[in-house]
Amino acid sequence: MAKKEKKGNEKKGAKVFKTKCSQCHTVEAGGAHKQGPNLHGFWGRQSGQADGYSYSSANKKSGIEWGDQTLFDYLENPKKYIKGTKMVFAGIKKPQERKDLIAFLKTNTVA
Repeated sequence: MAKKEKKGNEKKGAKVFKTKCSQCHTVEAGGAHKQGPNLHGFWGRQSGQADGYSYSSANKKSGIEWGDQTLFDYLENPKKYIKGTKMVFAGIKKPQERKDLIAFLKTNTVA
């Protein structure tokens, strides 16, 4: 029998965001850009589109639309997924941690 895919846990994802992402990103509407862009409203939007943030040309030209699968793949190794990105994050290797973070982002960045 196939193992059931475990869904992301938003509460655990909030902890992942706080420990691994909040140093560089905010999620609230009108939140400030830090080293990375504010992520409010990014879900379903094309990469490199937050107003007032200076993205790398690689990010702007990537054509990626942020959703469950693109984010899951990106978060594993951002520099490999978008070659030339200025995001200096090594990535999240554990699949469940990525799913948890995505569950948090999906709920907390909706415009």
